[in-house]
Amino acid sequence: MSQPKPAPPFAELIAGCERSAVHLETRDVYGVPEEDADFGAFLAGERHDLADRGSWWNNFHSTIADAVGRGVSVRRMRVVSEPVTDYIRFEYACTPQNIAAGEEVRWLTRRNARGLLLPASDLWIFDDRLVRYSIFSGAGAFEEDLLDEDPATVKSYADACGLIWKRATPHDEFTV
Repeated sequence: MSQPKPAPPFAELIAGCERSAVHLETRDVYGVPEEDADFGAFLAGERHDLADRGSWWNNFHSTIADAVGRGVSVRRMRVVSEPVTDYIRFEYACTPQNIAAGEEVRWLTRRNARGLLLPASDLWIFDDRLVRYSIFSGAGAFEEDLLDEDPATVKSYADACGLIWKRATPHDEFTV
């Protein structure tokens, strides 16, 4: 078993991706409003107009759209507690932006996750060959990304994410 190492930038990893990129989010809070202007604006009642793409489209969306344009399947799964936090309501409101970039998004409540083995960290899996873990503090502040290329580890996470995906609800059928 290899030790995870610092990960290269996300854009570099997805640029090298050929088939699939799977993202698992497991936290109910990321950061705090004082540090995240978009989240703070959401709490203040502001909403993006999906039709006004210029007001919300950013480099991340372009990176995803480029990958999808090359034939990469990009799937995002969010495991959430109930009742959902303000941050999850914010993510839910922003999800149409992810979908517009080409992602498929599904939601799984912790109640419906019973019996599944959930990874301890948020992660991305690229082409079933490497895992990029995102480590956060208890308060939700980002700490670091780590890369793991151990085939057995990657397979175990890919298998877990496959089961989560099957049980999760597509975004257009999920409500918060």
